Amino acid sequence: MLVPFDQLPEEARIWIYPSDRPFRSDEILQLEQALSDFLAQWTAHNQSLEAGFVLPHDRFIVIGINQETAHASGCSIDSSVRFIQELEEKFEIVLLDKMNVTFKQGDYFVHKQLSDFRKMAKSKSVTKETIVFNNLVDTKSDFKNNWEIPAEQSWHGRFMS
Repeated sequence: MLVPFDQLPEEARIWIYPSDRPFRSDEILQLEQALSDFLAQWTAHNQSLEAGFVLPHDRFIVIGINQETAHASGCSIDSSVRFIQELEEKFEIVLLDKMNVTFKQGDYFVHKQLSDFRKMAKSKSVTKETIVFNNLVDTKSDFKNNWEIPAEQSWHGRFMS
């Protein structure tokens, strides 16, 4: 069952999929429709999942579910990963590569391989104050409070000297 993301409880489970490039305006409408269609019929053990999504910065897909009504099962999570893979193929984007980092440099968003980010940290091109996106957060509350943070407050901080 599709619900507005902002109506999900603070404890809602979330998954964040960073794109390797910004979504184009025509793609945003298509993504919103595809996500709406998928989430409207998403189930776990034949029970509807109360789910919503947002597309922050036209660069990320964030899906959340209200676990108070039903928990995602292994099969339902697998179906969501297959759906994300279909989006990758259709839009020619990378969403599932976990060996990358998205961060801000001024007003710009940068998407780099983790190895490149480490080199940038070593050369001081990125610092403890660099705003990074901690895509490991797993609740709506953490998403709101701990997703877009200085590198030193995230797992990214381990690369800073």
